[in-house]
Amino acid sequence: MNNTVKKAKEPLFHLVKRSNVPHWQAWSIRGGTVVGGFLLIAILIYAFLGIVPTDTFKFMFDGAFGTQYRTMDLLRSVAILLLFALAVTPAFKMKFWNIGAEGQVLMGAYACMVCLHYFGGKINNTLLIFFALGFALVAGALWAVIPAIFKAKWNTNETLFTLMMNYIAIRIIEYTIKVWVPGGTGVLPLMPYGNLPTIAGENFWFSIIVAIAVTAFLFVYLRYSKHGYEITVVGESENTARYIGINVKKVIVRTLVLSGLICGIAGFLLVSGINHTVSSNSAGGRGFTAILVSWLAKFNPIVMIFTALLVVFLSAGTNEVMTLGGVTNSFFSQVVTGIMFLLIIGCEFFINYKIVFRHRAKGEQTPPKEETPTATTPASTESETETAFDLQEKTTAVEEDNV
Repeated sequence: MNNTVKKAKEPLFHLVKRSNVPHWQAWSIRGGTVVGGFLLIAILIYAFLGIVPTDTFKFMFDGAFGTQYRTMDLLRSVAILLLFALAVTPAFKMKFWNIGAEGQVLMGAYACMVCLHYFGGKINNTLLIFFALGFALVAGALWAVIPAIFKAKWNTNETLFTLMMNYIAIRIIEYTIKVWVPGGTGVLPLMPYGNLPTIAGENFWFSIIVAIAVTAFLFVYLRYSKHGYEITVVGESENTARYIGINVKKVIVRTLVLSGLICGIAGFLLVSGINHTVSSNSAGGRGFTAILVSWLAKFNPIVMIFTALLVVFLSAGTNEVMTLGGVTNSFFSQVVTGIMFLLIIGCEFFINYKIVFRHRAKGEQTPPKEETPTATTPASTESETETAFDLQEKTTAVEEDNV
């Protein structure tokens, strides 16, 4: 009978989880990936548009910082995107997957516009600004707390719930525009009331200052406050949170109220500080981009400043390159931007895991099958016999002593 057992084939490589990766090493890998991403973008632009890499980088820099207006506009865009990212961060840190920042900001902007539409010109402009801010905060918080209550009470799927509420917000705005402007172009006219004051003669600074203030507040809130600690514990394990006495349902609702308030601030700034009107496209897809900004920063509000800057710089810079290259749409710009972030996301894999290949020396043979012991060897039998004999002698001696 053939007792040979077929040896399982060892895989060529396997993944091993890295542990205790130094922060400097992880951020060095991310920084190198960003540099490599820019080089790849330059190569792609040269291949498709014939623009040499040196000109590509020059055009990108000019598109983002070429003039004072472009620089200020870029910083304001960073501020608005940063507010979106800050809004989703507390929920994501709690592992509540809030995909509804787009709708929450739209509802904040919509409530602000409703206030300006019905009270504009009837009350003092300064008072009107505070009224509009209050309306925006309440609407943003309400739109965020609805899925939070359903999650806390009935454990509904927050991802689908918040995503679907985005479309409800869009339809509400579109319906309101048709009612306010029947037979019009589908866009509300610019509102002359409730506009935020300028700082140093520019209307950019207000949004930037507010974004910096909210960033500082959220950093302290998440890292040093009791509520921030509870968010972290609930995100790591709801069972542990309940065991140590944390009211998980209360934390979920409270955290989403905070997210909604930040979305309300962003909606208010879009209407009163930037666009002076509202449309279904006012958020501009930032709610989804903010998820990437927050995740790349590892939910650290300070680091989000740089990830938001990278996103906005790429968008402004590649749009300028496309314009100079004769491309009239932003499709290619979105493609190369997407490639950059795919590379950044991919580098996270190599930070957390390493690939270990199978090593086999040249001419190495498959090791023989280990033999299963089937019988006791003579040496072991002799040892066991001697041990039993000694035990019997000791037992006899003890009995004689007792006698």
